[in-house]
Amino acid sequence: MNRQTDPHGMIQAPSGAGITTGYMPGFGNDFETEALPGALPEGMNSPQKCNYGLYGEQLSGTAFTHERPERTWCYRIRPSVKHSGRYERITLPHWASAPHVIEDVTSLGQYRWDPVPHSDEALTWLTGMRTMTTAGDVNTQVGMASHIYLVTQSMKDAYFFSADSELLVVPQEGRLRFCTELGIIDVAPQEIAILPRGLVYRVEVLEGPCRGFVCENYGQKFVLPGRGPIGANCMANPRDFKAPVAAFEDRETPSTLTIKWCGQFHETQIGHSPLDVVAWHGNYAPLKYDLKTYCPVGAILFDHPDPSIFTVLTAPSGQPGTANIDFVLFRERWMVAEDTFRPPWYHKNIMSELMGNIYGQYDAKPKGFVPGGMSLHNMMLPHGPDKNAFEGASNATLEAEKLDNTMSFMFETRFPQHLTRFAAQEAPLQDDYIDCWSDIEKKFDGTPGRK
Repeated sequence: MNRQTDPHGMIQAPSGAGITTGYMPGFGNDFETEALPGALPEGMNSPQKCNYGLYGEQLSGTAFTHERPERTWCYRIRPSVKHSGRYERITLPHWASAPHVIEDVTSLGQYRWDPVPHSDEALTWLTGMRTMTTAGDVNTQVGMASHIYLVTQSMKDAYFFSADSELLVVPQEGRLRFCTELGIIDVAPQEIAILPRGLVYRVEVLEGPCRGFVCENYGQKFVLPGRGPIGANCMANPRDFKAPVAAFEDRETPSTLTIKWCGQFHETQIGHSPLDVVAWHGNYAPLKYDLKTYCPVGAILFDHPDPSIFTVLTAPSGQPGTANIDFVLFRERWMVAEDTFRPPWYHKNIMSELMGNIYGQYDAKPKGFVPGGMSLHNMMLPHGPDKNAFEGASNATLEAEKLDNTMSFMFETRFPQHLTRFAAQEAPLQDDYIDCWSDIEKKFDGTPGRK
């Protein structure tokens, strides 16, 4: 069995026949992978002695008694207790957690931001995180936070994991590599990565500068949405999610491990790399997904369906019919509905909607919502198309039309999203955003049958 050595020093498992190099397909699958032959025990999880002198260790993502427990068995050079020493509290001033309500910052409103600009400052994954909104409570494990990341520098002999949350990463610019305990994931714009709670990783810059969006999920982990009458196909198909093959580092070098725990950051010093899992099997693993493989569904005769048909992933809440988080994608698609206002309609609802633009133009806001930008419409606040979008869609000749050059997304939650001080006072807030609706005209005149 041949091994592949990554340029950055990680030893990888060989590719399987018919499988994309370095990845295994499937969402929620039970995977098994080994970087050294025979490192994975057969027929059991915890042998008296593991091959190669490895230690068996389980990483659990759910309670043991969950209906379908999510867990991964790792066979590693050292148990994780050797990756942990005395902790020292540190501060990452731009990374905030809920509850985070600031008295002199008003979160009630319709907000939009230009892209957060790059600077000359050298920023890593940790120092480059900028929290925009928080919702719920990290201590009771409900809600979320949304962030912008600006990364120009790889983490060197430095590692991180969050005990608070899983992270959904949406790149907008540049390419990142996540060297994780369970293998390597590379992501670029139009892809996403999911990093589970408790997973140790290092972030490297493959092509920079890097900018993107992060949804930090405090609650139940992301799953594929129930399809109901849509059935088994289209939307996000499980086979298009990719988990990494096993890869490990056996390096004796002074290293730093940072942990996010209950909204605080703690640091410990160790003498080696913690990415030392030689083999693993289980269903709790990082994933990547190519957003271009998302197959939209929609109306083919008349009317405009709810945006829930565009849900890629959902994190369930304890309240039926609402989600802790929905991740919704608006990408290229054909529009064919007759006698129908095709862009998103005016509305207000129970969910708080934070949108980001990956590239192109969003159909409800032809101007001002640019790639790298964000908008926030909090729960029960009205929003919808500006005048130009409304007039254009109301008077368009309704032929089959390809909505092209567009990819935006939404982090939607049942909780109100509170602005951070960075979002309210430092990020490039568009002060005139609310004015995009100011020139909408009254058309009512009481004439029967008028349209």
